[in-house]
Amino acid sequence: MTSIADIIRIPFGYMLEFLYNFSGNYGLALILFGIAIKLILLPVSAKSKKSMMKMSRMAPRVKALEAKYGDDKTKYQMEVMKLYKKEGVSTTGGCLWAFVPLLILIPLYQVIREPMVYMMHLSREQATEIVNIVGQHVELGGNTYYHQLAAASYLGEYVNEVKAAIPALANVDLSPINFNFLGINLGKIPTWQFWTVTGWAEIGLFLMPVISAASQWFSMVVMQKFNASVATNNRGEQDNDAASAVNQSMKTMNFIMPIMSLWIGFSMPAGMSVYWITQGLFGLVQEFFLTKHYRKVYDAEDEIRRQEYAEEEAREAEKERLRAERRAKLGDVADPNTSKKKLAAKEKAERANHVEGKLTAEQKEALRLAKEKADEERHFSGIEDRPYCRGRAYQAQRYGRNTSEPILEEE
Repeated sequence: MTSIADIIRIPFGYMLEFLYNFSGNYGLALILFGIAIKLILLPVSAKSKKSMMKMSRMAPRVKALEAKYGDDKTKYQMEVMKLYKKEGVSTTGGCLWAFVPLLILIPLYQVIREPMVYMMHLSREQATEIVNIVGQHVELGGNTYYHQLAAASYLGEYVNEVKAAIPALANVDLSPINFNFLGINLGKIPTWQFWTVTGWAEIGLFLMPVISAASQWFSMVVMQKFNASVATNNRGEQDNDAASAVNQSMKTMNFIMPIMSLWIGFSMPAGMSVYWITQGLFGLVQEFFLTKHYRKVYDAEDEIRRQEYAEEEAREAEKERLRAERRAKLGDVADPNTSKKKLAAKEKAERANHVEGKLTAEQKEALRLAKEKADEERHFSGIEDRPYCRGRAYQAQRYGRNTSEPILEEE
């Protein structure tokens, strides 16, 4: 019965079988398989690369926001999210897409572990019977989990016995799978006890996980340098300090991926390391071309940003020049007050003083008396039907006496 997981495993099995028949070498088939997977996932990788490069580009501006709102964490987070939304950046997009290739390992591991089921297309019952028959003549190892992988390389020697025991396979091609690649048996699991290895076959087997981890580390370092090269500030200039801060935050990933690769290499058949090495090395080539592609886009954006900044600086310089000219004309009497309302009030007061200065003493006295009479007739609040409103409308004589004066107790 086909499981849900077989929906992915079966196509992988046919693909690996085709590449094995095409190349005639299991190791080369895994290398071609790794390249094919990289090409299939190219849109995913491009999306991840674009997201990570955008995050790097945002670093200088995020750093500026941190300096501006450092004490107000809530405001800082809001402004950062607003910036990300404006630029179309997902904070998790790059990381999530980066883990998609890891999901390929799970079905590929099953395909490598069960070559009789997925490459030779036998049922699990038939594969189990073959393992039992071959196991009567050959030591398949203590780990029964990999007996099918070990038995697949001995099928040529016991094919007649297998066909005699399983009539349904009488007309089926049961050619053995050659797992040798550069003198290394890719069906074996490397041992981390390097002091016990002897001969090239075992040394090469031990080196597979080490090379795999090294390729992952080198790939991560190069990728971060490529991403840091597009970190630019608001002026469109590269900000090395912000780029360095981004690389520091990604430092953990520089160790996680190689350690994971090392663990996979020493706990699974060496064929997995071949696939992992291919992913790392081909990933470097892919990183180079994707970075080159997006650099063209981002360089154009930076050029526009530099022009806008230059224009803004020119406008500010012109404003400062005009202010300097105005200060030079006004000299020391320049009024620092630029409020239109206050300037208008000041101008009105100056006009009133000018007019009042031309009046005679009799005219000034008459004007004073007229103002006092107008003030007495005017309601304190300015509202005729509400003369005793509190606040602006408050009137001291409301209760027949001046309420602003304290009440004196009679003796």
